[in-house]
Amino acid sequence: MRFDEIKNRVRNLPAVSAWPQMLKLIDRVVHRESLSVWEHPVAACRAVGGREADVLPASSALLCSLISIHLVDDMLDDEPCGDFRYLGVGRTANLALAFQAAGHRLIEEAEASAAVRAALQSSFAQMSLATCLGQDLDSRNLTSEEEYWRVVGTKTPPLFREALRMGALLGGAPVSIADQLAEVGGVLGRFIQVSDDITDALETPARADWKRASNCLPLLFAMTVAHPEREEFIRLVERVDEPGALAEAQKILFRCGAVSYCTLKLIELAREAREGLARIPLRDPEPIEHLLEVHMRPLYRLLEKVGVEDPMALVAC
Repeated sequence: MRFDEIKNRVRNLPAVSAWPQMLKLIDRVVHRESLSVWEHPVAACRAVGGREADVLPASSALLCSLISIHLVDDMLDDEPCGDFRYLGVGRTANLALAFQAAGHRLIEEAEASAAVRAALQSSFAQMSLATCLGQDLDSRNLTSEEEYWRVVGTKTPPLFREALRMGALLGGAPVSIADQLAEVGGVLGRFIQVSDDITDALETPARADWKRASNCLPLLFAMTVAHPEREEFIRLVERVDEPGALAEAQKILFRCGAVSYCTLKLIELAREAREGLARIPLRDPEPIEHLLEVHMRPLYRLLEKVGVEDPMALVAC
């Protein structure tokens, strides 16, 4: 499916077509293979034997949802480059609401039965509500791994879970198959959150995660698990804007086992997703297999970095 088709579906809504700022935000979005969640319904639709054209409303709705989420997330994180800096908080919040409403309007345009459209609306609403809860929980400093997994479960997983569910329903799959694909999407969402945490923790210069270290799994591990360099790591967290301090803190992440622990979690989640997919009687599993493969590439690179010769074989065990 061409990305322009998805964008045009949103642009052509009457209110959107007359709203320059909404059009500007839509035009700004670019396609990235590993980040374009609006393509996930396409993969699910194809996997159950549906046509790509049938899933366009869901993909367009997800694009709207992503724009809305990013607008609000930047405000919650006080992002230095957030749109609210020049639009103002009020206008930005209003735009976020508009994009959520546009998503529901797009789903209503689906060429499907009334029962399927109702299921799609429920799915989209559940995704939005869960994600908002996750954003609220993530705005607080976490104190334990238990809290971390609770927050993670309400952030990315609902988005991926419902994207696959909607694609399967529009592809004509029974509810049971759509539910199974949704479960795989939920696991994939948890995988992506941990993967992003590791990537952000090891990048230079220091990413925003270091400013809220307890909300990033490897940093939370290094701050809360007993190890000889724990107090030193906590001190370094306050100085990561200094190149030397960041480099030393990142070395501790390796020495204390934080990176190994997160890598193990990623391997477990990758296997869980693959095993869940293998149990689903799909007409063509390749689109979902490709989706998993794309999102697991950062794990493969991490395993190669620490000397694993065949990362794919390790994940497939």
